[in-house]
Amino acid sequence: MSHTGYVMASYGTAALMVAGLILWVFADGRGRRRELKALDDAGIRRRSAPTTAGEPQ
Repeated sequence: MSHTGYVMASYGTAALMVAGLILWVFADGRGRRRELKALDDAGIRRRSAPTTAGEPQ
């Protein structure tokens, strides 16, 4: 009795899921960078960013 088909389908499914997760993280990272750039262009800064003298916090 051979379980080759089951094993190959399992590995294929796992590989597709890992590839999907990698693509999702990559696309989400690009989206976050785009949102941060839009906020930065609008003048909204991070609280952890250093401020200059006289600039409102």
